[in-house]
Amino acid sequence: MAIWNLGSINADMVYAVPHLPGPGETLAASGMERFLGGKGANMSVAAARAGSHVRHIGAVGPDGRWAIDRLTEYGVDTRHIATLEAPTGHAIIAVEPGGENLIVLLPGANRAISPERVANVLADAGPGDLLVMQNETSAQVEAARLGRERGLTVCYAAAPFDAQAVRDVLPWLDFLILNAVEAEQLQQATGLLPDQLPVQHVIVTLGSKGARYFDTKQGKMAEYPAHKVKAVDTTGAGDTFTGYVLSGMDRGLPMPQAITQAMRAAALMVMRHGTADVIPDLKEVLGARF
Repeated sequence: MAIWNLGSINADMVYAVPHLPGPGETLAASGMERFLGGKGANMSVAAARAGSHVRHIGAVGPDGRWAIDRLTEYGVDTRHIATLEAPTGHAIIAVEPGGENLIVLLPGANRAISPERVANVLADAGPGDLLVMQNETSAQVEAARLGRERGLTVCYAAAPFDAQAVRDVLPWLDFLILNAVEAEQLQQATGLLPDQLPVQHVIVTLGSKGARYFDTKQGKMAEYPAHKVKAVDTTGAGDTFTGYVLSGMDRGLPMPQAITQAMRAAALMVMRHGTADVIPDLKEVLGARF
């Protein structure tokens, strides 16, 4: 089976700062590194490193060949990444010593993906495959609808969060993942608790407290504690978690085992500086000792 990811591709410019800047404040950074990033690219790399065949649907600008090459190196199928006139998406990320971050994002080519291109690519997808999206590209609704029509398991990572964007794709979703703040915002917008949403699988991530899983079809809920580690950079940890959960689903793991592996991967991720370039592979995840 395959995971089809309609996902963003960014250049992540990561700056080490003494603290996160306030309004009007100018800070001198003590270092800067460029990483492959974007929530979509992160999830593709995570799922590929977890052992799945990942086909990335996305776009870069004329300056983005390096990003395609990097994804290919990490085992992602990049044949469906277009090169457009718009600039490659990029993020400016400030990280303070405790690992917290703030991000300024330019979507660029990620928001120039046409519904027609998505439809052409998904013509090769079929039942048993997974489709995942995040709120960093265009054509999300069209992709979700096509995925449902073609019998794919349709998944949505609700970030960057926008309640209307979630509501627009909700009718076609089989799986939804969001954090605690986003779950509260979605509840305010819909009047529905996570276990009341019309989606069978819902995961609410709780940061250092772990994650909560709802099987709305069977009316079950389970909690998964996070591993206690020293975080140095939380950037990309949620995307790593999502990619590993999706890969677990793709590889036929029971949901508890898929989430448990994803928790281990996320714990390793927060102990590292960077995004897609430092996502752990399955061997590291299985061999980790916490």
